[in-house]
Amino acid sequence: MIKDHCISRNHAILQSTETGDFYLIDLGSLNGTFVNGRRVAIPVTIHSQDQITFGKTEVQFYRPTPTNVGKQPRNLEWDTLTSAVHERRLTSVMVVDMRNFTALTRQLDEKVLSSLIGSWFRHAGGIVRSSGSWVDKYIGDAIMAIWFHGQQEVDQDDILQIFQAITQIYRMTRALSEEYPLPFKLRIGAGVNTGYAMVGNTGSGEHPDYTAIGDTVNAAFRLESATKEMGRDLAIGATTYSYLIGLPHLHQAFNQHTVSLKGYDDNTITYGTTFDHLDRFLDANSSEEMTGITGVANSVGFQDLN
Repeated sequence: MIKDHCISRNHAILQSTETGDFYLIDLGSLNGTFVNGRRVAIPVTIHSQDQITFGKTEVQFYRPTPTNVGKQPRNLEWDTLTSAVHERRLTSVMVVDMRNFTALTRQLDEKVLSSLIGSWFRHAGGIVRSSGSWVDKYIGDAIMAIWFHGQQEVDQDDILQIFQAITQIYRMTRALSEEYPLPFKLRIGAGVNTGYAMVGNTGSGEHPDYTAIGDTVNAAFRLESATKEMGRDLAIGATTYSYLIGLPHLHQAFNQHTVSLKGYDDNTITYGTTFDHLDRFLDANSSEEMTGITGVANSVGFQDLN
């Protein structure tokens, strides 16, 4: 912890990725975060020897190399450098991306942009953590979150909880559009994919830092990208959809699409919906679960998604 009255309580996040890169994200702090004298408005990659300023505190980022680690005294603990043991876990991966981010960076004042992006990441991270996610990673203008399931089965409520998190992020994004002087309304797209991934914990003790790799994770990012050509807000994988079969109004909320995902030779079947239909789908299932009354579709104004 850095003692500096110019540093906000939730000032910034330093995050490592599976590729070994380090990202610095300012969380909308009052006095800003600077790297080599330049204000951090969007997530930036930092390197060894970079000068970072938090409030009035200046620090130099140092990333040990394998050569340097070997020269350290033996009594030092390098927990974060220990190779993580990976295990195969059944997971659901959610990716939410901010649309038209490049245009936003060009049109907004740097200080306003920093505050906006920091607020968005902070609120989105809080939403996914409160929804049971074990992982939340900030990548560029997107957030990735991962939920762990049982060994072989996925509870429908687990998927619905992920959908609830997405709708909350959507509402939070709309609220930020009203709070900041923006040239256009903020929009997001989302992808959800379910399957097995190799999961490892590179953290330690009370501060686990889970990472996940594999096709399930990669496809979630591709599904989010596919929403643009589909004209939908959310795209889910066929496996995710299969766990929802039997829920009321599923076919009304989601349409099947066949898309070509970057990096995949064969076409992929996915299911897409809008935030409006997703919200109604969640309301309908919540209402039926609580009351046991069928035909609730009409009460929530459900119509087939065309």
